[in-house]
Amino acid sequence: MNPLVHLFITLLGPLSLIGVAVTARGEPGQAPRRVQRYLVRATMLGVLAALSAWIAVGAQGQLTSPRLGYAGLGAAIRLDALSGTIFSMVVLLVLVIARFSVTYLDGDPRHGTFLGRLAATAAAVEVLVIANNLLLLWVAWVATSLCLHRLLVFYPDRPRAVLAARKKFIVARLGDACLGGALLTLYVRTGTSDLSRILADSSAHSGWALSTAGALLALTALLKSAQFPTHGWLVEVMETPTPVSALLHAGILNAGPFLILRFSPLLDAAPASAWPLLVGGGFTALFASVALRTQPSVKVALGYSSAAHMGFMLFVCGLGVYAAAALHLVAHSFYKAHAFLSAGSTVDVNQAKRVAVDQREPSAGRAALALALATGLYLGLAHALGISPWDQPSLWLVGAVFVLGMMQLVGAGLGAPFKPRVYLRVLAAAGGVTIAFFGLEALAHAFLADSLPAYAQTRPAQLILAGVVVSVWALASVLQLSGLGRHTGFAERLRVHFKHGFYANALFDRLVRHSNPQLPTGGLS
Repeated sequence: MNPLVHLFITLLGPLSLIGVAVTARGEPGQAPRRVQRYLVRATMLGVLAALSAWIAVGAQGQLTSPRLGYAGLGAAIRLDALSGTIFSMVVLLVLVIARFSVTYLDGDPRHGTFLGRLAATAAAVEVLVIANNLLLLWVAWVATSLCLHRLLVFYPDRPRAVLAARKKFIVARLGDACLGGALLTLYVRTGTSDLSRILADSSAHSGWALSTAGALLALTALLKSAQFPTHGWLVEVMETPTPVSALLHAGILNAGPFLILRFSPLLDAAPASAWPLLVGGGFTALFASVALRTQPSVKVALGYSSAAHMGFMLFVCGLGVYAAAALHLVAHSFYKAHAFLSAGSTVDVNQAKRVAVDQREPSAGRAALALALATGLYLGLAHALGISPWDQPSLWLVGAVFVLGMMQLVGAGLGAPFKPRVYLRVLAAAGGVTIAFFGLEALAHAFLADSLPAYAQTRPAQLILAGVVVSVWALASVLQLSGLGRHTGFAERLRVHFKHGFYANALFDRLVRHSNPQLPTGGLS
């Protein structure tokens, strides 16, 4: 089949969703049967578009469409292993979320309007993923944010939702400006707006322009993914409809890491751009992962969880292990979509109660044993599978983070009352997860080899910084599992500070309300 046919079929996905958004303008109210029917069909057409994209990438490797525009600017799309993977992920998420939304607001007097806004947001995300022109990329980026804003203020009579949306709007405009500056710098420096050409020749464009563009791209990703200190809006948008939360946390937040992955060849040629990712992403991952444990609300905890995952992905991108970040992106998206769409599910609650076990008090000895077992499993299975985790310094750090995660799993099992069968099952599960980790990492590296650099050349100073960050993560994990110092006055005060997000969000609230005194005074910190 002609490659242009595959590209056209791929475009049918976002175009059909745009058609749904237009249809919703004429059927905005209750029981919008035509909009519901068209939305379901559009999502099925999106699945067909994703299949066509996979066929094209499998046969051709990489496809780019002709550019429609003037003076080198305009619209063009690109299909490769990375865009095909993320496009397919978005299509599947939209399929599930759209079907959930068809009945979720059934009876709402503005049901049609909601479905139209949801379709428009999904279309913008899909275009963003496959864009191959700097102008189209920027337009899709801004459109995604503006369409999301309309979803966040779907209920304008909810003051806290309006305040959160206002803060999100301000942060998003800063991100748009950073991205615009980065893309304009690249356009002026390279003389082309074709993303494929810029990435292919990135190593030839060294100097201040490339470093400036890389730093601006990193800042854009940090702002998009709700990293500290601009994280507050993310944990306050929980009054929006559940499908919006699912789309936001499973899809739109990932635009930050995706942007870094898309421009990874350029960032690989500008190592200085890794600093913001290592610092901002690393700190947010630690801060948010601790803060989520202090929250009484499940949805707020999920918000902090998303910020932590985004921070970890950006941190891994800063290390230059891009394939691992891409794998994490896909896994986190499906996990978070399920978490939000099933929140409050009676079936899930009953299943959780069925597998819950009594936990003994934390102890330092059990934490040390869990760490030793997790490390032994990781190194032993790596050796058995013929994998050397010492080939790249950045892989040491990624492996260390994985060991910390396995330590939590093993530690939870060891915390149950002594039952050899339970302990063996926990170790078997940890071993299975470790094998899956090695296998999926190898698969991701091989599959994305033509789209992402294998490993970035990380500077020694950056490795030292990353090592310090991972060491702090390790200390926090050991303290949590061992229970050391948990009942001291210092720990209690620190818990309060984490619960309120170190008051960064409270300061942001004051700044926003100072510019608009009519906004509500309530909010989470």
